[in-house]
Amino acid sequence: QVQLVESGGGSVQAGGSLRLSCVASGYTYGRYCMGWFRQAPGKEREGVVGISTGGSSTRYTDSVKGRFTTSRDNPKNTAYLQMTDLHPEDTAMYYCAADPGTFCVSTDPAKYRYWGQGTQVTVSS
Repeated sequence: QVQLVESGGGSVQAGGSLRLSCVASGYTYGRYCMGWFRQAPGKEREGVVGISTGGSSTRYTDSVKGRFTTSRDNPKNTAYLQMTDLHPEDTAMYYCAADPGTFCVSTDPAKYRYWGQGTQVTVSS
């Protein structure tokens, strides 16, 4: 059974930083595409970044380029999202997702089969 568990969310002031983690279990982690997504109240789920199985390829949504960095540690079954220079508009529930497909680095939520429960990020001005 595939499980994804996010952690690391919290409340910070604008300009602050947070690092999210996503620990995976129940499958061969290194063979799955991974992605980070977010959803603010009243808005659709938005793709933040997709990362390839080995972590060498990534695709970021424009609004986070230069501020967010993703990585994955396959031996630890863990993906990370380092967020810096946070803005109030980054406030959302953040989710990690995984899929065994070959489409890696997609930010399309429809392409991911497995999802974590989310971790809340709140940025105040």
